[in-house]
Amino acid sequence: MRSMWLVLASVMLLATSPAKAQDGYPSKQVTVIVPFAAGGTADIFARMVSNHLQMKFGKPFVVENVGGAGSILGVTRLAKSAPDGITLGLASTSALAINPSLYGPKLSYQPDRDLVPIAQISVVPNVLVVNPDKIKARTVPELIAYLKANPDKVSFGSAGVGTSQHLSGELFQQMTGTKMVHVPYKGSSQMLTDLLSGQIDLAFDNVPLLLPQVKTGQLAMLATATPKRADFDPQVPAVAEFLPGFEAVAWHGFFVPAGTPKPIVEKLSAEIRAYMQQPETMQKMAELGATPVAVDSEPFAAYIASETARWKKVIEAANIKLE
Repeated sequence: MRSMWLVLASVMLLATSPAKAQDGYPSKQVTVIVPFAAGGTADIFARMVSNHLQMKFGKPFVVENVGGAGSILGVTRLAKSAPDGITLGLASTSALAINPSLYGPKLSYQPDRDLVPIAQISVVPNVLVVNPDKIKARTVPELIAYLKANPDKVSFGSAGVGTSQHLSGELFQQMTGTKMVHVPYKGSSQMLTDLLSGQIDLAFDNVPLLLPQVKTGQLAMLATATPKRADFDPQVPAVAEFLPGFEAVAWHGFFVPAGTPKPIVEKLSAEIRAYMQQPETMQKMAELGATPVAVDSEPFAAYIASETARWKKVIEAANIKLE
């Protein structure tokens, strides 16, 4: 009888020890990897959440910016970190849903193999804008008609080959049967300079970058790339109203290395999602041009899988290759 109780006690200890091990999480400083330079929108998102987690858990959550190579360097660093919850990171559309199709097996990480989603926190709308002196169209149907009448004569800029901005333009061409000339830049700032000067004609890019120029009349906003009209200006139509199914948004979420104990993932997810639903957080996100969301780990993983499949089709149809 005594031996049976010893066995039962051992089983109960094994069953409860993982949860017990996470009761004191985190036991020390946590590193939050951001695969972008400091000061950008994604960096601000990461610092907002990190500050909240630090106050909530009583341990430092220190942001470390590891930019470069289209966010590959930072995400690789995260993927190769110890799966103990002491390193987590922010990642976005390009790193998780686009890079796997652009780089294939050469990519130094595979999202579904090497990372576990904690929670999605934001959607940042892309918008379609034109230089009003170069393009007279003020609606999506007018633009489509103009592009069909002038194949390969209109240029669109992007932050670089394979970026979400580039793929937005490719998706638009594929769904409308039009042809434009793609002009890639080393970042959105350079693209915006040439768009304002008339060196290129139009672009898809994140609303925080373009909204100031739209308000001054330097650019004309034709539509958002969201599934429905965006909260920042419900008067602006969505491209999907004219091209059902069109969607091209940037999104951000937090991740940990694969193998991180599930109780840690659940603990972080619950706290991050609660923070994203606070009125003050929602207001701050709106001021940054983002829509706050609070999506749990499993539905976020399913969303990433659907986004990856969708952008893979666009990349293959456009025959996009990185030199």
